[in-house]
Amino acid sequence: MPERQPALSIVPTELRRGDHVAAFLALLEHYARDPMGGGTGLADEVKRALPARLAKHPGFVSFLAFVQDTPVGLINCFEGFSTFAARPLLNVHDLAVLDGYRGRGIGQALLAAAEQAARQRGCCKLTLEVLSNNHRALAAYARAGFAPYQLDPAAGQALFLQKLL
Repeated sequence: MPERQPALSIVPTELRRGDHVAAFLALLEHYARDPMGGGTGLADEVKRALPARLAKHPGFVSFLAFVQDTPVGLINCFEGFSTFAARPLLNVHDLAVLDGYRGRGIGQALLAAAEQAARQRGCCKLTLEVLSNNHRALAAYARAGFAPYQLDPAAGQALFLQKLL
């Protein structure tokens, strides 16, 4: 008989709950220290300020993944707006799964929760950015139905750019 996997639960992140704040910050720190998250971790000031600031942000959508009582994954999203569709969109800003729990469908479950939240909000699409050499994430996003964005194949794929302020 195959060994049964512990139960996975996906719950909305409640940043007014101490246990959720601790899980949220630990998972975000894990992601920030990963090479795909920049490799440096979060500044102490960011860790102090982030939960309260996000709790006040009306377009913030987040879910935590737990295996039994252990927090193992996180997805953070922000609502934007598509002028071409005249509807909101939901951008996946962070997706993190602890190293020892990758490959178990946790990322897919978090993406499904974000998709359900987007549909409930009447969003026209989910968007995200990913590093071009993060092949594991690219494969996971493709499994979830994401594809490169282009308006016209002759014009090429859209690129994500930034200007630090």
